[in-house]
Amino acid sequence: VQLQASGGGLVQPGGSLRLSCAASGSIASIDYMGWHRQAPGKQRELVANTNRGGTPYYLNSVKGRFTISRDNTKNTISLQMNSLKPEDTAVYYCNAFMKPSGSRVSRDYWGEGTQVTVSS
Repeated sequence: VQLQASGGGLVQPGGSLRLSCAASGSIASIDYMGWHRQAPGKQRELVANTNRGGTPYYLNSVKGRFTISRDNTKNTISLQMNSLKPEDTAVYYCNAFMKPSGSRVSRDYWGEGTQVTVSS
C-alpha cells in the first residue's frame, strides 16, 4: 500500500498549481485523505483533507483559494491551489488513513513530498 503524489513546481504569486495523489495496493478501506505541508523551519501542518463522504476541512489561510477533491472509485485526491502566495511555499505531503486488505487496523500513510515554490 502506498501513496504516489504528483504536481507541484514553481509558480509566480497569484498563479495556480494542482497536486494529485493516488493510493495503490491492496486496500480494504480509506478514511481520510489529504495534504499536509512543511515549510523550512516550521512544523508540518494540515492544509486540507476530506473524509470518505467528501466533507472537506481547510486550513484557515487557504480557505477560498484551495479546493480538495476526491474520487473514491480511483482512490485519488487532488488539491487545486489558486491565488498562490509566497507563504504557501513548502513541501506538500499526501496523507491517507487506510486499512490494507487483511489488516484489522487502519493507520496513516504518507507519500513522498512534492515541492511547491511561489516566487516572482
